[in-house]
Amino acid sequence: MPTIGFHTLGCKVNFYDTEAIWQLFKNEGYEQVDFEQTADIYVINTCTVTNTGDKKSRQMIRRAIRRNPEAIVAVTGCYAQTSPAEIMAIPGVDLVIGTQDRDKIIPLIKQFEQERQPINAVRNIMKTRQFEELDVPDFADHTRAFLKIQEGCNNFCTFCIIPWSRGLMRSRDPESVIGQAQGLVHAGYQEIVLTGIHTGGYGEDIEDYNFARLLRDLDKVEGLKRIRISSIEASQITDEVLEVLNSSDKFCRHLHIPLQAGDDEVLARMRRKYTTAEFASKIEKIHAIMPGVAITTDVIVGFPGETEEMFRAGYSFMEQMKFSEMHVFPYSKRTGTPAARMLDQVDEEIKNARVHELIDLSEKMQLTYAQKFVGQVLEVIPEGNFKGADELGTLMGYSDNYLQLVFEGDRSQIGEICRVKVMEAGVNENKGIQVEAAEADVNKHKASQAVVV
Repeated sequence: MPTIGFHTLGCKVNFYDTEAIWQLFKNEGYEQVDFEQTADIYVINTCTVTNTGDKKSRQMIRRAIRRNPEAIVAVTGCYAQTSPAEIMAIPGVDLVIGTQDRDKIIPLIKQFEQERQPINAVRNIMKTRQFEELDVPDFADHTRAFLKIQEGCNNFCTFCIIPWSRGLMRSRDPESVIGQAQGLVHAGYQEIVLTGIHTGGYGEDIEDYNFARLLRDLDKVEGLKRIRISSIEASQITDEVLEVLNSSDKFCRHLHIPLQAGDDEVLARMRRKYTTAEFASKIEKIHAIMPGVAITTDVIVGFPGETEEMFRAGYSFMEQMKFSEMHVFPYSKRTGTPAARMLDQVDEEIKNARVHELIDLSEKMQLTYAQKFVGQVLEVIPEGNFKGADELGTLMGYSDNYLQLVFEGDRSQIGEICRVKVMEAGVNENKGIQVEAAEADVNKHKASQAVVV
């Protein structure tokens, strides 16, 4: 049986794409082995969001070539899309395929086996208008299923290379999205995470259909317990989207809404399409219709031209927003973007000091948010044993509002909905106890509905 090893860098969309490529090989009778083992084929799914992403991608390509010089080495993903010649120049790379045509990877590998000539299969992504259909019926290590609904982005923020590596906005056919959602429910998944490069832009390229309508149609999928939106821009949370979120209990009380900067001047230089006042009013509306909602965000620190005053204004704006967590990134120059050419770059030391301040603020916010739920019973889907647990009976999972809960339970409950009472709040994980068995076992346990400790 031929073997294949994968290594994925970057975002959730890349991990989804790797799973989709694996399905193609699985159907051809391949066996997947760990990337660090000897394999007949290695696939490296690369990232280019920062210059470091490029560097790490090159390191992993070279590692695969060293591991087995006889193996076929195929490189895909964002870095492959933007810099195919750089990758082709690495001795030992046999196939470069970008962020499209991944469905042709097996015929291309067969072509290489016959001709033994390296293949550059990268095409101009800017000309692509079709969503590439790659179905993922199951996820090897996850109790949550990811469902990719769109590809590409039309925003062209000044710090971002992604439109050049992923192309312009294109949506997956609604019937195909619903079909895959039904398939995932059938495969036993209770929670589906909607993902994409610009998820909330879904439907912009479809006549008489939009993101809100897709949410409405997904809400009707029988047997689906939870729908989580991986990331959405504030501008895409329309009144219609809010209405759908309000009308169904399937949608998780957790939205990831990238802010990027808390100062209007910085936002304008980033070419973000909102002001802090517009962002704040959207957040207010969400809190009104989804009490207890967790709003997480992304923030870039030290963007070119960010003065101490702008940073302070941003800091106090973030405090007002009461996020439940912030993902904080120091601005890093991305070759080829307008921001990398801006003259007023911020000193690295200043950048790092600001990053630490915002990480401290984020941790404070995380704890404040979690403390509100102490004593409440939340529904949690365990994902596995808790990392630091010595004893086997400690499970870890997320509530619908994205609190990570650690509690005692049985491995058979992984992937099932458990009711857990929050006992102690923490920054990353919170301690809880089960108050009854998983929903599927409720009848079995009616006789003994004591608290499980």
